[in-house]
Amino acid sequence: MTDEKLVLGSRQGSLGVITLNRPRAVNALNLDMMQLVDQLLTEFEADDSVTTVLMTGAGDRGLCAGGDVKSIYYEPERMPEFMGFEYTMNLRLSRYSKPLVSFMDGLVLGGGVGISAHAAYRVVTERSRVGMPETIIGFSPDVGALHILSRSPRKLGYAMALTGLHASGADALAVGLADYFVPSERLNDLAEALSKVGAAENVERCIQGFTVDAGPSRLEENADWIERAFSETTVEKIVAEVERQAAAGADDGPLVHEVLAALRHNSPTGMKVALEATRRAADQTLNLTLNQDYAVTLNSAAGHDMREGIRAQVIDKDRQPAWQPATLEEVDEASVLAFFENPESGPLELRSV
Repeated sequence: MTDEKLVLGSRQGSLGVITLNRPRAVNALNLDMMQLVDQLLTEFEADDSVTTVLMTGAGDRGLCAGGDVKSIYYEPERMPEFMGFEYTMNLRLSRYSKPLVSFMDGLVLGGGVGISAHAAYRVVTERSRVGMPETIIGFSPDVGALHILSRSPRKLGYAMALTGLHASGADALAVGLADYFVPSERLNDLAEALSKVGAAENVERCIQGFTVDAGPSRLEENADWIERAFSETTVEKIVAEVERQAAAGADDGPLVHEVLAALRHNSPTGMKVALEATRRAADQTLNLTLNQDYAVTLNSAAGHDMREGIRAQVIDKDRQPAWQPATLEEVDEASVLAFFENPESGPLELRSV
């Protein structure tokens, strides 16, 4: 079995375990890691003694903090290869031939959502912080997440897509990014139980035996004003409605102010592209959304805001991006639609089977 530094493969009884093993970087994904994950998926698929596969992360900070955007920043020429491989893997995870379980404990952001939320059985905990922070760094949510978020009830997924705010385990259940809530202290026990499951049809029953009530979802508790605001037709109107709700003291809670702060801080271009991409994803299959993600992400990489956002958030960490254009009003429809055109490297063309 493959046993590499960045990704560990092991077998516990009938359970094949894939462990992202870069804990100091919260298991941020680079191309080498994704290739190792793909190799392990192939090995476990061919091993008849493995009935279930588990995706998990090393360390106590989280499953995966996303794609390694530092490598993208310093090696932009590798973007087509990186994104093409990642999105192809995301689709493979959704179609995996054996029950695939993901432990979405701790931080699960961006590419971390891509490697876990397309699994058949998605487990969150009280420590889960799940999010798509792309508009914070100048582009639009990718890894097929909009296929899920666009279908969330009451526009809750739209709010996540545009703001980049982190969701709790209960929130992740509410928006459809997860299926089960298990206390983090029971994850090892759950893995041990899964290692003794001999038939695929028993996986769900096994996980349900460890599931507890997730408690209230903050997103669900604020669904009335979120739905009202994020049903608006433009980002400008969304911001205006959130401002009205904040002034009126929506639900007397802090979330409306957090949402407003994010909408005022994030890339104007990124948010407008994200709104358009989310609307399109609502009528797309996953493979079509991933094809769209490829075009939008590579076109974003050729522009200004993505590189500037990575600089401000990850490289210099001054958290003061200089967006171009700087305001929503300056971002016209033609410039938004241009992000959906085929990138210079050509389309990805993942196909439905």
